[in-house]
Amino acid sequence: MKAEDVLKQYAAGSREFSALDLREINLGGANLSGADLSGADLSVANLAGANLSHADLSQTNLSVTKLNGANLSNAKLNGAKLSAANLTMADLREAKLVQAELIKAELTRSDLSGADLRGANLSNADLRDAKLRYANLSQTNLSRADLRHAILTEANLEQANLTSSDLSSTDLTGVDLNHAELRQTNLSRANLQGANLSGANLRWADLSGANLRWADLSGAKLSGANLTGADLSHATLLNATLVHVDLTRANLANADWSGADLSGSTMTGIKLHGVSPFGIKTTGATCRWLDLSQNGDQSQIYTFATESCQEYFNEMPPIVEVVIDARLDTDANCALAVTYQQVARQCGFLAPPPEIEAHLRRTTLTFRLERDEQLLIAAYVAIFPFEDNKMTQQTLMDLLHQIPTQKLSQDAGKIQQFQQLVTVLSQQVQQVNAVKLLQSIPIA
Repeated sequence: MKAEDVLKQYAAGSREFSALDLREINLGGANLSGADLSGADLSVANLAGANLSHADLSQTNLSVTKLNGANLSNAKLNGAKLSAANLTMADLREAKLVQAELIKAELTRSDLSGADLRGANLSNADLRDAKLRYANLSQTNLSRADLRHAILTEANLEQANLTSSDLSSTDLTGVDLNHAELRQTNLSRANLQGANLSGANLRWADLSGANLRWADLSGAKLSGANLTGADLSHATLLNATLVHVDLTRANLANADWSGADLSGSTMTGIKLHGVSPFGIKTTGATCRWLDLSQNGDQSQIYTFATESCQEYFNEMPPIVEVVIDARLDTDANCALAVTYQQVARQCGFLAPPPEIEAHLRRTTLTFRLERDEQLLIAAYVAIFPFEDNKMTQQTLMDLLHQIPTQKLSQDAGKIQQFQQLVTVLSQQVQQVNAVKLLQSIPIA
């Protein structure tokens, strides 16, 4: 069928053009809104600037077709073949492209906001400066695609394949990349704030300078990734794998990395304000200094005396354990809870509530802490509710005053820091001692 015949029939009210052979047809600028072109062969056709909004192009062959500037908003393109098609500046808002084939398609500056691209193949596609806000790209193949400067705000990329793709300077705010494949992907300077990257594979990815604030990277695989200068503040890195990762000068302030594996990583200059140094693996990691300042301005630096990160980081958090050679009855349990509550309310501090493990003839209270500095006061408070606490508390205070001569005699700076710690602890002890208990717990 010739272009003139198509336009004449359309003008006469016909919308049925399915399964037709329309190869190399010239319909540039034509109005075919709402037309049924499903199953038609429009390969190598010219549809530049055409109005195909709400048209049905399901299973249509549009390979190497010119669709630049075309209006395909709300069009049905499920299963369509668009490989090597020119869709530059095309309007594809809310279009249906489920399992469509867009290999090496030209989509620069196109608008795919709200489009459904589930399971589509966009490998090697050019999506530079494209808009994909709220698009559904779950299980889509975007391997080796060029997405530089694209906007994918709140897009769904769950289980998508982005291997070796270029997403540098791309806006990925709030995207869902749950269990996505991102090996060797370029995400340098990308905005991933609030993104869900849980379980994602980011091995050897370039995330240098990326914004990952508040991102969820729990269980993510980042071995060999480049995170130099990345902002990971408030990010969740629970059980993430960061083996041989470069974190030089990255910002991890207030991040949660419990259970993370940083073996062999480079950590020099990272910002760690509000981050627990415990519960992570750092075997073979290197770090010359850390920035612990609240504002990340290097006003509080921790310098490593040795090459081992273990002098600051530890896989096991500090704990205080109280072992009671009896099984606490109901009254004793209530008294214990009330006492710790009194201390917390009146003194304003207390370690997290203890884990209680009860056996037939023994009860164990375990306090899991975030910093070594909490150990002595936590131990002092932990034993406080019991009748025979005086001897143990005195032993703790004696130990506290013995530390300078044993450990710090050659370091004036550390002696000063320790003296400040002693002063704070002494004040805390006085506050604890001022608490009037409703009841003491006898140890049977």
